[in-house]
Amino acid sequence: MVSVIKRMRKLKALYTVRLGQGAIILPRDVQRIHLEFAFKFNNGHFGARKVWRNILPRLKYHNPAISITINRSIDQADPAILTIFYASPKDPDTAASSTPLSPSMQSKLTSNHTSFERTETINMKHKHELDVLSELMDLTKARPVAATPEVATELQQLANEERRSAADRARNAAYTEQRRQEKALLDQARGAVGPA
Repeated sequence: MVSVIKRMRKLKALYTVRLGQGAIILPRDVQRIHLEFAFKFNNGHFGARKVWRNILPRLKYHNPAISITINRSIDQADPAILTIFYASPKDPDTAASSTPLSPSMQSKLTSNHTSFERTETINMKHKHELDVLSELMDLTKARPVAATPEVATELQQLANEERRSAADRARNAAYTEQRRQEKALLDQARGAVGPA
């Protein structure tokens, strides 16, 4: 059985879900987020995939009431789009500046939502995930989550433990390699002498 200390280190590593890229609090008027990208990451879908893997878990952790849907297509030529749905428009000027969607896309995305909501889209194709995150924060006026002093000290302790673990792994690997070389030399010497 794994020791309690090792298990606690693994549990404390879950702080990465609470803090980091994507740890933002969205305003109340954001009702839903929809991602659409291809299964494979080539042809510009790498950033969208990274948003899905790294940023969305933290975003959902801090915004549990917001519905997040994902649609992955097989066709690599399809767009990589993040769509933000708002509960009600703030002012008519920003609603008019949002990117229009095709009728088929509009019917798929707004099938069970009210007709008065405003949508904005972010084209994620050929973009880095941090660029998509900053664009999302700019569009929604989201605010990042700051670490409390206690969590910051625990994160520092985790980083120190990881550095010590890496040094221990390197030392053990060097020792194992030295033992292997000594054994190989002994086997070679025994083979050279051999039975008479």
